[in-house]
Amino acid sequence: MSTTRRITALSAGLLAVLGSAAPGLAVAAPAFSNAPLQLSSPAGHHMVAQVGGIRNSTSSNWSGYAATGAKFTSVSASWVQPTGKCTSATTYSSFWIGLDGDGSNSVEQTGSEVDCSGGSPQYYAWYEMYPAYPVNFSNTVRPGDHFTSSVTESGSGSFKLVLSDTTQGWSRTVTKTLASAALASAEVIAEAPSSSSGVLPLTNFGTASFTSATANGQPIGNFSPDQINMASGSTTKATTSALSGGNAFTVTWKHS
Repeated sequence: MSTTRRITALSAGLLAVLGSAAPGLAVAAPAFSNAPLQLSSPAGHHMVAQVGGIRNSTSSNWSGYAATGAKFTSVSASWVQPTGKCTSATTYSSFWIGLDGDGSNSVEQTGSEVDCSGGSPQYYAWYEMYPAYPVNFSNTVRPGDHFTSSVTESGSGSFKLVLSDTTQGWSRTVTKTLASAALASAEVIAEAPSSSSGVLPLTNFGTASFTSATANGQPIGNFSPDQINMASGSTTKATTSALSGGNAFTVTWKHS
């Protein structure tokens, strides 16, 4: 299997350090624009074992649950925005739900993020119809905010992406079309975003808590989903807990 990377663009100062050129595109950008430097290549999944109905694997950039083996037309979940624990390092982490991306070349997703720059956390929310550019929302996001979200395909590649910050009292609904969507997976994920040079360092987000995770209107655990841990070589970057009640779990940061 393979997972498609979400791409984040970097600030001009950081790009100078990394030796990349920034595009002249920013949409409601905070400290970092979410417009990608370029389209990404898939990141690998490696199957480790299967315990009961749950498969276990590792990924270079995902941690969470991904359901496959059926046609998926909806996914939903709730989560609490984690607090970014920043050092002098520049790091990134995102939390999202989506359709596709696990073994397919598109992802229809929306979520939140915390990035660290100069020792300070930057919080924001976004949606992405990969391989199209991601778009940031201008709405306020703070640590501890409660999010609810859904992505639904209603036929002929018509998608509705809904992201609500119930703590701040805002909700955004985006309707897009992607006729080529495979509808082959449904995910609830914590991710290390990527640039054109590969997977970026992961922000220390402590523990991210996801609840009410559903696929096709059922608890995601009903689909024998893939329980994914994030690792780079022998370094474990984030771990995913067992499902509770078939629809709740946590992801815990281990390493940048």
